[in-house]
Amino acid sequence: MAALPLRALTLRQLQFFSVLVEEGQFGKAARRLAITQPALSNAIKQMEKLLGAELLTRSTHRLELTPVGAEVLARTDFLVNTFEVALRDIESTVQRGRAYVRIGVIPSASARVAAAASEFLQDGHREVELSWRDAPSNTLLAELRSGQIDMAVAAITEPPGGLTCIDLFRDPLVLVVRRDHPLAAAGDASWEAIGKERLVLFESGSMPALGNPARAQFAQGPQPYRVSYSETLYALVRGGQALGLMPRLYTSSLRDPELAVVPLLKPRVERRVVLAYLPGPMRNVVAQELIAFLRERLPQAGEATVRRVSGKGSRARR
Repeated sequence: MAALPLRALTLRQLQFFSVLVEEGQFGKAARRLAITQPALSNAIKQMEKLLGAELLTRSTHRLELTPVGAEVLARTDFLVNTFEVALRDIESTVQRGRAYVRIGVIPSASARVAAAASEFLQDGHREVELSWRDAPSNTLLAELRSGQIDMAVAAITEPPGGLTCIDLFRDPLVLVVRRDHPLAAAGDASWEAIGKERLVLFESGSMPALGNPARAQFAQGPQPYRVSYSETLYALVRGGQALGLMPRLYTSSLRDPELAVVPLLKPRVERRVVLAYLPGPMRNVVAQELIAFLRERLPQAGEATVRRVSGKGSRARR
């Protein structure tokens, strides 16, 4: 019976706590919630009393979560997000006769996932409303854990804790080079063939974990350029300043007569593209059916041949 005081916690109190942490100030949070600042302060104090622990340390200018507060926040966000989505789901079902499913996808895989989802909708599943979220893998996995999305197609190098992950396909690293570069004529390349040429690669996502060990193994220098967007990477390669190192998925829409995509072998370095979701019962049957469909369809879509170039002036093919 010791847990009975927690039963007195309300969803409204949890919402107050979540918004307060997000805003970082009682005044801003109170205005967003359309309540008075004393009312918000009292609600947080009541939460702390029911929990028997301090959630926040307060100062004149900012709030900081205590270790207990951080743990409570993770579970609070999940409950609040799940409640909001459940209301959206009910609204969609009652007003439009459709289930509501939220999909997260890394941008490089969006074309394949969107095509597979379209097949799902055409295959007798018109009673579903899909919501899309594109973001880096670490963001998607965090939002999955907090209940903001139902499933995510993401790239990983290590299994993420607390999630069910289904391997879809492997996405190898490739080089993007100028079409007049010797490696373009060779048709493929080894890491040793890169030699001392400068690379340009993404500064975040899976690239640091994939590219850095391989560079270290072959003692390559100088330090690579690190960028956030593929447009910048392509521009540096086009200008002859570097060779691009990136996952093959990113190059699927590359149609540039000045650039060629070259398979990178010996060793072949690749990231895992997975379908991730929270273990346990799903929020609705349609979400379960979409997961089952994607786990069967996407591995087939991933069986694309690597682009090769046969020589200067030839067009790259997928």
